[in-house]
Amino acid sequence: METHSQQRQVLLVTTLTSFLTPFISSSVNIVLPPIGRELGLSAVMLGWIASSFLLTTAALLLPAGRLTDIYGRVKLFKAGIIVFSAGSLLCAAAPNGMMLIFFRVIQGAGAAFIFSTSTAILVSSYPAESRGKVLGINVAAVYTGLSSGPFLGGIIAEHLGWRHLFSINSVIGVLIIILAHRVMKMEWTEAKGEKFDLRGSVIYGSVLTAFMYGFSILPSIEGILLAAAGAAGFIFFILYESRIADPVINIPLFRENKRFAFSNLAALINYSATFAAGFLLSFYLQYIKGFSPKEAGTVLIAQPVVMALFSPLTGRLSDKTDPGKVASAGMVVTTAGLFTLSFLQPDAGLHYIVISLIFLGFGFALFSSPNTNAIMSSVEKKHLGIASASMSTMRMTGQMMSMGIALMIFSLFIGSDKITSENHPALMSAIKWIFTLFSVLCIGGIFASLARSSQRRP
Repeated sequence: METHSQQRQVLLVTTLTSFLTPFISSSVNIVLPPIGRELGLSAVMLGWIASSFLLTTAALLLPAGRLTDIYGRVKLFKAGIIVFSAGSLLCAAAPNGMMLIFFRVIQGAGAAFIFSTSTAILVSSYPAESRGKVLGINVAAVYTGLSSGPFLGGIIAEHLGWRHLFSINSVIGVLIIILAHRVMKMEWTEAKGEKFDLRGSVIYGSVLTAFMYGFSILPSIEGILLAAAGAAGFIFFILYESRIADPVINIPLFRENKRFAFSNLAALINYSATFAAGFLLSFYLQYIKGFSPKEAGTVLIAQPVVMALFSPLTGRLSDKTDPGKVASAGMVVTTAGLFTLSFLQPDAGLHYIVISLIFLGFGFALFSSPNTNAIMSSVEKKHLGIASASMSTMRMTGQMMSMGIALMIFSLFIGSDKITSENHPALMSAIKWIFTLFSVLCIGGIFASLARSSQRRP
C-alpha cells in the first residue's frame, strides 16, 4: 500500500486524466457547427466526428484492460496519455473532415488505455474503506469533463477557433505525462504471465464496430445487415470466450457475479440515454436559438456545477449504504430530466432548459459514483483492470449508442443535407423524438439498477 502522500499524487494524476479525456469528447459537440461551416460537412458527417472517438475507445477498452492486467497498469496508462496527446495535436492540423475523423480514431485509441487503467490504479492505491470517497472525486472529474466541455469549448472556439481546442488538449496531455512519470512509481500486474487473447480481441473489435456503425445508419439495408451481423458476432464472441483459458473478457464474472453484471448493465443504459443530450442541446441552442458557441456553452454549464457539487457526497454515501439503491434513485431523477426535455419547443425559455439540466446533473451525481463503487467493490483484486475496462466499455458503448440513436433519427428527419433555416423544423422534431426515446430507455435502466440492489454486497 502506498503512503498517504503517494495516494494523493495518484489521485491528482488520475483525476486530471479523468477530466481531460471526457472533456474532449464532449467539447467537440459544441464546436461541430463551426467545424461544419469551415469544412462544409453534413449533420451526419459531423456526428461521425464525435462518434469515431467513441467507437474506437469502446472497441479497444476490453483488450486494453486485459493488457494492463498482464503487462502493467501504470506503464500502459502513460502510453495511453502519449497516444491521446499525439492524436489531439493531429486533430488540430486536420485539413478536411475525413482526416479529422481519422485523427479522432488515434485519440480514441489512446483514451482506451487511459480509461481502462485510471480507475484500477486509483482503487489499487486506496484501502477499501476509502474507495467511495476517492471514486466520488474521480467520477466528479469525469462528469465535470463531460459537461463543462461545451462551456469551455465554446469559449475557446469563439476566441481562438476550434482547432485550438485540440492543441490545448495536447499541451495539457504533455503536462500530465510529465507529472505521471514523476509521481507514479508503483506497478500492478496481477495477471502477469497469463496469455493475451489476440483473436478474441479482434473478434470483439470487429463485431462492435459492425454493430455500432450499422446501428448509426439505420434504417438503410446496409445498416440492418451490419447491425444484424454485429449482434450475431457478439453471440459467437461470447461462446468463443467461454471456451478458452485466458479470455479477453471474463464471461463467468458476468454470469456468476450478478451484482457486477447488473451494475454494468445499468451503466450501459444510463449512458445510452443521456450522452447525446449535450450534442442535441448544442444543436438546439446554436441552430434553433441562434446562440454563439460561447453562449450555448454558458447555458450548458448548469449540469457540471450540480455534478461537481454532489458526486463526492454521493460517493461517500455509497460507502455507508447500498450503492445500488443510491444509483437507482439517480436513474429516477435522470429520467425526470430527460422527460422534461422531450417537450422542448423552439420558444422555450432558458429557465426551462437550465432546470432540466439541473435534474440531469443531480441524477448523474446520484448514479455514477455509487455505481462505480458497486462495480469495483464486487470483484477480486486481480480483476480490477478488467472491471475498470468493462465499466469504461459500458460508458463508451453507451455513449456510442446514444449518438447512434441521435444519428439514426437525424437521418430519418433531415437526411444527408446540411443544416439550414429551411430544415430547422425537421431538426426540432428530431430532437424531441430523441429525448422521448431516451426517457423510455432510462425507465428501463431504473429496473436494471434495482435488480442489482437485490444482490448481496460482497
